Amino acid sequence: MMRTYSFLTILLWSCMFHAIHMMPSEKRTNKHSRSERITGLSENDGKTLHRTKRGWMWNQFFLLEEYTGPDTQYVGKLHTDQDKGDGNLKYILTGDGAGSLFIIDENTGDIHAAKKLDREEKSLYVLRAKAIDRKTGRQVEPESEFIIKIHDINDNEPKFTKDMYTASIPEMAGVGTSVIQVTATDADDANYGNSAKVVYSILQGQPYFSVDPETGTYQFSSPESAPPGTPLGRIKANDPDVGENAEIEYSISNGDGSDMFDIVTDKDTQEGIITVKKHLDFENKMLYTLRVEATNTHPDPRFLQLGPFKDTALVKISVEDIDEPPVFSRPWYLIEVDEDAKEGSIIGQVVAQDPDITKNAIKYSVDRHTDLDRIFNIYSGNGSLFISKPLDREETPWHNITVIATEINNPKQTSQIPVFIRILDINDHAPEFAKYYETFVCENAKAGQLIQTVSAVDKDEPPRGHKFFFELVPEFALHPNFSIVDNKDNTAGIMTRRNGYSRSKMSTYLLPIIIFDNDYPIQSSTGTLTIRVCACDSRGNMQSCNAEALLLPAGLSTGALVAILLCIIILLVLVVLFTALKRQRKKEPLIISKDDVRDNIVTYNDEGGGEEDTQAFDIGALRNPEAREESKMRRDVIPETIFQIRQTAPLWENIDVQDFIHRRLKENDSDPAAPPYDSLATYAYEGNDSIANSLSSLESLTTEGNQDYDYLSDWGPRFKKLADMYGGEDSDRD
Repeated sequence: MMRTYSFLTILLWSCMFHAIHMMPSEKRTNKHSRSERITGLSENDGKTLHRTKRGWMWNQFFLLEEYTGPDTQYVGKLHTDQDKGDGNLKYILTGDGAGSLFIIDENTGDIHAAKKLDREEKSLYVLRAKAIDRKTGRQVEPESEFIIKIHDINDNEPKFTKDMYTASIPEMAGVGTSVIQVTATDADDANYGNSAKVVYSILQGQPYFSVDPETGTYQFSSPESAPPGTPLGRIKANDPDVGENAEIEYSISNGDGSDMFDIVTDKDTQEGIITVKKHLDFENKMLYTLRVEATNTHPDPRFLQLGPFKDTALVKISVEDIDEPPVFSRPWYLIEVDEDAKEGSIIGQVVAQDPDITKNAIKYSVDRHTDLDRIFNIYSGNGSLFISKPLDREETPWHNITVIATEINNPKQTSQIPVFIRILDINDHAPEFAKYYETFVCENAKAGQLIQTVSAVDKDEPPRGHKFFFELVPEFALHPNFSIVDNKDNTAGIMTRRNGYSRSKMSTYLLPIIIFDNDYPIQSSTGTLTIRVCACDSRGNMQSCNAEALLLPAGLSTGALVAILLCIIILLVLVVLFTALKRQRKKEPLIISKDDVRDNIVTYNDEGGGEEDTQAFDIGALRNPEAREESKMRRDVIPETIFQIRQTAPLWENIDVQDFIHRRLKENDSDPAAPPYDSLATYAYEGNDSIANSLSSLESLTTEGNQDYDYLSDWGPRFKKLADMYGGEDSDRD
């Protein structure tokens, strides 16, 4: 009877709910209709009131609680007369539970309940609605308020009459288990109450995802440059349990991106964090789909058959494209080239391309910080490397350079790659002695005795290793004193060919040896071995190799020789000092030559005539000013009357030469007895080898006939002044 009553109640309310939604609204009018005039008696008698009719109005909606249908429960529809059905209007819902409990379709205005509602928890919800023009953002209707009431159904168990009943039951006990006899009152209908058995059916909660109702999936995006470990987003599965029963573990069950992404559980919020596991590539794949699973971490093993206690959701991750730098075809390049390769030869190629869809063009260059000598270069268009300078493996066997690839349209996008260049050996060096050998042979040596073992080195590195051969030069192939034996191990022995050697006859022997290698082309060199003849003891140990020692007395020791040498050196030093002192005390002799013309130089600033003019006077007079003839007469002309030369103050040895000349000039200028024989004094003495011959006016013709002096212009810049003075008719007129 109780069940029949509850069923009739639910049926009645359902009929009322559908009847309300099917009933047309009598208060809905056109917003643009004319105003109604309302006239009546009031305090403002005689005044007319105007009222504008609105395009929508609601009283309230009704909704059943505890709805358990397969789809979301439909609440009602918002609509305005301004909606022409062209999608220009947008409906917005705000207020209690908007967006969480109640969801509105912004295009159609349909309202649905997203969750089950409980009237005993909340019996009504107050919401507000408005319609907005999408293009202008203007409200086409004022915001309106309406109420959604929750209709009650008989969904609550009777209340116990006592405050507490003590009973125990397992969490997953079977339905129908009798626990205790109690009396209860129906909370929905206080008139009904009855004693009944209380049966508990307690089930463990199951996690569930709250996904986007439109797409049914979680949507995330990631740039392709995101490194591994980058978090992309969080997802949440709800679990009504508490404590450890509410703990959730997330995992990726399947999907095309299960190897590219990972998910971990945040222990504090019980959320799943999706992270990048591997590097992404937009050009390779743009969209990934994952199926994520949320599972209880502590299921009760007694009730596993009631499971599964988990939920799944789809996660879609889109990869965002970014401009990436060029990518080389290899991580590094190894190039081998012969050291005799010609300049301009191409030795290899590097290849790079733009990984983006645009496929921008690439240009190549060599990082000059890794090739300071500019030995290598590259064609910017195709990446071909070529040689710019000669190579030398013996100087630098390896070259490590860096090649740069740059996008032409975006020079900021560059990549670098190491290029290792190995120089292959060419046999271009001849072998030579491994070191300088100080070889000697004892005077008492026997024939066939080994006196030296020589070896060779080569800067080249043939692939099969070095192999050297030794032999005497053809002129010394039958050397009477020594021979050479090739040991076949890159060494050779020098052997004596006779008994006994004498320092007095030959103290040193020169033995030229030819060294060959076995690579192609064969290289050879000649090394000369210097062999000294030395005195040795009976065991062959060298004692002395100097040939001069044979000439010294037998009883003269080394100390005596040093003492004699010191005495000789001291004697030589004394002789040098004595000679120097003697020269210092000796004065220069007086100049009594009849050809002395010192006065010309002292008195006049004459110009020399030729290469031999340096012998016209003795410069010694300047070094010893007092060494002069006090009573000597002037010899340039024979004067009619002989005058005595005025005595001058004595001069000392260290007088300055310039000061001496100035004094002599002053004396001669102030001497009244000195005739002005300028012409004779200036031109009386000239060099014998001057190409200009004599320029003295004394030797000129007595006639005033015109002479040709044009040849003066051919004598060079030193005679330019004379050429200007005497050359040409213009000079004569001037």
